[in-house]
Amino acid sequence: MTVPGEWESFYVIVGSSAAALTGLQFVVVALSADTEGLSTGSDVFATPTVVHFCATLLIAAILCVPRQTPASLAACLAAEGLAGIIYAMIVTLRFGKEMHYKPVLEDRIWHIVLPLIAYIGLFASGVAAYWHEVGALYVVAATALLLLLIGIHNAWDAAVYIAMRKRDH
Repeated sequence: MTVPGEWESFYVIVGSSAAALTGLQFVVVALSADTEGLSTGSDVFATPTVVHFCATLLIAAILCVPRQTPASLAACLAAEGLAGIIYAMIVTLRFGKEMHYKPVLEDRIWHIVLPLIAYIGLFASGVAAYWHEVGALYVVAATALLLLLIGIHNAWDAAVYIAMRKRDH
């Protein structure tokens, strides 16, 4: 299978970015540790952001595995997509429960709708990769970028929220 080799530099960049941003998210969480009331939303805001970064890193790793076959690629991507869908549904069920912060429409879009779309796209491209490898790889690339952008947006949103909360107290 030669097509993923053409994507290697793309996934090195995307995967490295996801790994670095995961580390920065840990810093954001550590800085927020002394802010009262922020821990109640971590399973809806902070943890999913790390999961999206790690999912992006996993996509990059899957695509960079040597001697990947269409069948193994399809299985790996579909499995990650299915796991992401299940996780996104769990986050959806937790969203808005027992939080000091009342989520707005933007929160629902970036924390529920877009991740679900990304993981559904990943699952669908995994299913399609066996038969339509080239087309599926473009969907996977778009999904990886979407998950990376979701993570960046959500990490920035959390950092701004924490900074504003600290300023007001």
